[in-house]
This record gives sequence, structure tokens and C-alpha cells, in this order.
Amino acid sequence: MELNREKQAKNTAIIAYFTIVGAIIAVSMNNEPQYDFARYHTRQAFGLHLTFLAFAIFINLWGGAYAFYGLYIFYVILWGYGFTGALTGKKQEMPIVGPLYQKWFTFIK
Repeated sequence: MELNREKQAKNTAIIAYFTIVGAIIAVSMNNEPQYDFARYHTRQAFGLHLTFLAFAIFINLWGGAYAFYGLYIFYVILWGYGFTGALTGKKQEMPIVGPLYQKWFTFIK
């Protein structure tokens, strides 16, 4: 029974990293049986996707092409870091922004 709960939490955490829609789906999947591991990674992924979208809009209006390269590098590195943590079953915070996401997105239960 415990193995099934861990697998469910891990699947929910992995789904959260696939676009902002995946993060919203993960929030709804973690609604009834609430898993701490899934909640943790859903907050990380949701924050990462929102940060990416906010900076992409900002750069589109006032930035240049090279700023997009930096944004994508930042996004891919942090996404890989979080996704790897979800795959391996570890609760590792993303550098710099991870603690902020856990503090800001407390509405994700």
C-alpha cells in the first residue's frame, strides 16, 4: 500500500513539470489524497513555469534576442534540476528561486 502511495506522489510530481497545464493538472491530482512530495514539486514547477512566462513577456516587450537565450538556458537548467529530483524521489530545492516558490505558493495544497 505504501509503495502505491509513493508511486502516485511521484507520478503527480513528474506531471507537474510538463508545462503550466501539467502543473495545474498536478494540483487537481493532489487534491484528495494529499502527498507532501507531490505538493513540494508542484509548487516548484508552478513557480518555474510562471517565472518563465513572466520573463518571456517582459523580454518580448523590452528585451532582445540574446535575452531569450539566457532565459531559455536558465529555464532548461532549473527544469532539469527539478525534474531530475522528481524522477529520483528527492525533495531538492531549485537554486535561488526554490525557497521563494515554497513560500509564495502556499495556496497549493
